[in-house]
Order: sequence, then C-alpha cells, then structure tokens
Amino acid sequence: MRKFLVVLDDSRECLNAMRFAAMRAAHTGAGVEILAVIPPEEFNHWIGVGDLMREEQRERIEAHFEVFAKWMRDKQGIDPELVIREGDPAVEIIAQVQDDPAIGVLVLGAAAGKKGPGPLVTQLTKTAGTLPIPITIVPGDLTKERLEAIT
Repeated sequence: MRKFLVVLDDSRECLNAMRFAAMRAAHTGAGVEILAVIPPEEFNHWIGVGDLMREEQRERIEAHFEVFAKWMRDKQGIDPELVIREGDPAVEIIAQVQDDPAIGVLVLGAAAGKKGPGPLVTQLTKTAGTLPIPITIVPGDLTKERLEAIT
C-alpha cells in the first residue's frame, strides 16, 4: 500500500497538511505515515537533562499525534502510523523517504505571509529534483472546505 508521509510539528500549517494527507489517502485507498523529528539537543553535555528533555518531547509528540490520529480514524477511516526520528528535520525526512519504499508522496504545509513558506519547505524544495517521490505543498491558509473540494 502506498503511503502519504506528512510531517508533524508545531507549525500552524501542519494542520492543513494533515487534513490533505488524510483526505487524499481516504480517496485513493492509501495510508498515512506521520513523521515527527526531534531536533538535536543543544545541551548534549548535560546528558541527564538531555535525556529528560528528549523523553518529554516524545510524550508531547505522541499526545499531539493522538489528536490527529483520532480525527483521521473518525472522519476519514484512516489509521495513521507514527514515526519519531532524531536529528535535522530535512535530513531525517529524506532518510525516512529512503528507508520506507511504501511512501509515495511527501506532504508539507506551507506558511502564508511575507516570511515565506517556512524553512522546511524552502530547504526540501531545493532538493525536490533528487527525491524519489513527489512533494505536495499545501498552503496553510486554505479553508477546510477548499481542502475538501480539491482532494
């Protein structure tokens, strides 16, 4: 089964990327894989503190994932899977795409406004030509109704 890979982060546009991935998966008989990336710790010399921070981050990610997973199950009939990786987000996204051959599309949410689409979208679109899958960029300011209409 092909899967849509969508990135879970704290951005506002993440919500539209999640919605899009779930709705497209539901319409095409695909699955959804949600990837959360824990960035490298800045305080590596405090190993005990770093471990605690990492564990708290994992718990927060799992709680955030459950909110999206419940909506996907209830509204779209999709049971997503969660993958948590540690490292630079762009590097880990590319690594996940390479590690999982079932991933068919990467879905990213783009911020609206003068600041641009966001660092992740900017960085990954620069390497889009070398990825083995297409990237779908979902505008963060699309309404729910518009998302439903285009999926």
